[in-house]
Amino acid sequence: MTMNHSRRLLDQLGITVPIIQAPMAGLSSPAMAAAVSESGGLGSLGVGAMNAAKAREAIHQFRKESNGPLNVNVFVHQPARANAQKEAAWIERLRPQFERAGAAPPSALHEIYTSFLSDSDMLAMLVEEKPKAVSFHFGLPPRPQIEALHRAGIVLLATATNLDEAKAIKAADIDAIVAQGYEAGGHRGMFDPDVEDSRFGTLALTRVLVQQVDLPVIAAGGIMDGAGIAAALSLGASAVQMGTAFIATDESLADAGYRERLFSDAAYHTIMTRAISGRPARSLANDFTRLGTTVSDESIPDYPTAYDAGKALNAAGKAAGQTGYGAQWAGQGAPLARAMPTRALMQVLKSELEQALS
Repeated sequence: MTMNHSRRLLDQLGITVPIIQAPMAGLSSPAMAAAVSESGGLGSLGVGAMNAAKAREAIHQFRKESNGPLNVNVFVHQPARANAQKEAAWIERLRPQFERAGAAPPSALHEIYTSFLSDSDMLAMLVEEKPKAVSFHFGLPPRPQIEALHRAGIVLLATATNLDEAKAIKAADIDAIVAQGYEAGGHRGMFDPDVEDSRFGTLALTRVLVQQVDLPVIAAGGIMDGAGIAAALSLGASAVQMGTAFIATDESLADAGYRERLFSDAAYHTIMTRAISGRPARSLANDFTRLGTTVSDESIPDYPTAYDAGKALNAAGKAAGQTGYGAQWAGQGAPLARAMPTRALMQVLKSELEQALS
């Protein structure tokens, strides 16, 4: 059954290599996605932080560089609950950090991203542009949106961090599950960030979902090289999704401070924090993650309202030459990151995978 799933998924996605480059909103670029797709994998664009017009622009940019398959990832989070008192208190909590950077904090915070749940423009654009795949993070959209995307011939993927979420994905007629282990970088794909996190690791979660949910499983979290890909495939994964492995590529949008930290001791100390964005996310150890250890989760405004403050603090810090307030997302495989062009990395990964399977 698993082998059939694997073949079916790769055929559905139009790929010959079982590697999906993680969408990584703000980090992945059309050039990165194109290089992955031109190398036999599935390139991805994270458009959760974009409006429909900007997302369309990114898709068109990808298509100038590749005729290959593209995955477009959207955020399906519950809209933020406004809480003026909590938001004002959070601004005051961050004031010393802003002052350290010689800046004033914002006077108010705003919900800076529209959830796909209520973004009819994004849905219409995707149905029109027809990328090969659309993937959902933070939950599932309502059935009419799923059906509209399926009618357009789009393959649908969704992130699960536990068995219940995976079963919900199966029930919603999604085509494949991205099994996100606790070691993965960036935002946890939990449907509800306020319930207790089971913290399943990638290998255990992959194996559980392969055995208990009759859908192709894509393993994500801590996979950095061919040996890691082979391990996931041996557990029944149909493919892997890799993000941190691509942060240091030439085509990544990671800034100099982010890249420097990736190749420092901070890579050995990634931390799950809500402080940066309002949702649990794994980051390289930095000034913001240290701040996160001194506050309660309950004091942090909802995602993405908290992210408004986080982005403002990062901008103030960078202007003052401080690089420790960025959303420097990375998984526990960060020490294995390699700096090279995306196409070169794909060639290395394919070679390593062949070697591991031989």
